[in-house]
Amino acid sequence: MTDTASAAPPLAGLRIIEFAGIGPGPFAGMMLADMGAEVIRIDRPGATGGPTAGDPTLDFMARGRRSLALNLKTPGAVDLALRLVEGADGLIEGFRPGVMERLGLGPDVCHARNPRLVYGRMTGWGQAGPVAHAAGHDLNYIALSGALWATGEAGRKPTFPLNLLGDFGGGGMYLAFGMVTGLLKAARTGQGDVVDAAICDGTSSLMTMIHSRRAMGVWRDEREANALDGGMPWYGVYECADGAWITIGALEPQFWACLLDLLGLDPDEMGDRADRSRWPVMRETLTRIFLSQPRAHWVDLLEGTDACFAPVLSPAEAAEHPHNRARGIFAADGPTQPMPAPRFAGAPTPLPPAPPRAGDHSRAVLEEAGLSAEEIETAFASGAVS
Repeated sequence: MTDTASAAPPLAGLRIIEFAGIGPGPFAGMMLADMGAEVIRIDRPGATGGPTAGDPTLDFMARGRRSLALNLKTPGAVDLALRLVEGADGLIEGFRPGVMERLGLGPDVCHARNPRLVYGRMTGWGQAGPVAHAAGHDLNYIALSGALWATGEAGRKPTFPLNLLGDFGGGGMYLAFGMVTGLLKAARTGQGDVVDAAICDGTSSLMTMIHSRRAMGVWRDEREANALDGGMPWYGVYECADGAWITIGALEPQFWACLLDLLGLDPDEMGDRADRSRWPVMRETLTRIFLSQPRAHWVDLLEGTDACFAPVLSPAEAAEHPHNRARGIFAADGPTQPMPAPRFAGAPTPLPPAPPRAGDHSRAVLEEAGLSAEEIETAFASGAVS
């Protein structure tokens, strides 16, 4: 086994140019930086460095970067960006289709400078299609993919799961996966590629299991009517006496048997789980039982058993839960933030440096790109760099 104390992070040695944006693009950049890639973010002069309204150094999705502030509308700035592209392994951008081409930084121009470059594009709708140029956000993209329709309670409007499903699950994670896939191809063939990562595409991909179950005839296009959408009483969220909540996920028969045993319920009285007509009675029974005691009681009784149980924790509570603390899921020092994931047995993935302010590393990045002192001073004097 490799000694992690002396090993390098998994993506060490790779250089990625990230054009600053919001949401899924920065999240993909964070994933790459968390795994050890050198990520140089090209910021707009005066930008805060992210969507946070306060201190940009608390924009955790921008951690692990160095920042070069370029005014891409100033003569000479685009050429400076291309100088960086020449020495990069990858590039990620999250503008609407055509914006990078109009700036003079489209894939064709960049590949002419660096044929090995993996050029990652993050959009909601994709680079082509009837609505590709329209504005949109996470909620719109998961709506078009069919994912939003399937979430929420029966007889009520769909409930969106923050922007985790679209922006970060179907968007940023798929861009990061696409970049690593493209980088592996470039290492093998010497030829770069363009990664067209669209939140609609990625979210639809996440729905593959649901489409499979629909094809098998075991999925109903109804909310709260299926195995994993809260339709089954043994897979759901229940309120406790103190107004807190718990989750039960006893899908398999042996886990259901464990739950009933711990709750002191007779399996025969609860009835056959295959009989959907029994589900309302089962749900009513579980609802009544869990409402009879506060959350702490159910944690003491059920946590760590095969009843498939977990309390519903707030973000603040999650950081303090003994399991999460034992695994070091959140940073031990400084403001609460998640540590890099996943982990590797033979490579360290420590918490990257704090997010930079726009332009914190402008001079150093240009020096490393091979610009002379005179060229750098000219760039600053012209306003192309700050």
